[in-house]
Amino acid sequence: MAIQPIRLFGDPVLRKPAVEVVDFDKELRQLVADLTDTMLEAPGAGLAAPQIGVGLRVFTWYVDGEVGHLVNPTLELSEEVQDGLEGCLSLPELTYECRRAMSVVAQGFDMHGEPLTIHGSELLARAIQHETDHLDGVLFIDRLDQAARKAAMKEIRESEWFGLEKPQVKISPHPTNGFGF
Repeated sequence: MAIQPIRLFGDPVLRKPAVEVVDFDKELRQLVADLTDTMLEAPGAGLAAPQIGVGLRVFTWYVDGEVGHLVNPTLELSEEVQDGLEGCLSLPELTYECRRAMSVVAQGFDMHGEPLTIHGSELLARAIQHETDHLDGVLFIDRLDQAARKAAMKEIRESEWFGLEKPQVKISPHPTNGFGF
């Protein structure tokens, strides 16, 4: 078990698009294990690699008792939408109504490089979309309407965790393909 520190809003790694995984090796399997352990310990419904400082396109989820992961995801979203409360481990104690697609078909790979297709609806669809956004440098507050985003930013600035310490940049034990995320 390797619980990793979760990067908080303000850390630049959360705004950088992650790069595709090209090596399905022992280090990737360790990254998936670290993401899973950290997510479950937090606890959260999902966790993307950039949230622990690794700029690779990998995320995990824990929804309805099911733990899973996806590498290099691509999404097909339904036209039907859902509104629901959403939060983020990188924005502690912050929840807002966020509109997402009601269902999703996510394609990618497992940690061994085998093709994987996930069909998700409701909460699983929300988690998959949220975590894929992280891989693109997008936070859920970016998807809020202007009034809600303004309220969220005010709440962030007033939070106990915001600005207490500068984001720490550590060298990841996971390969980052020379990009140094």
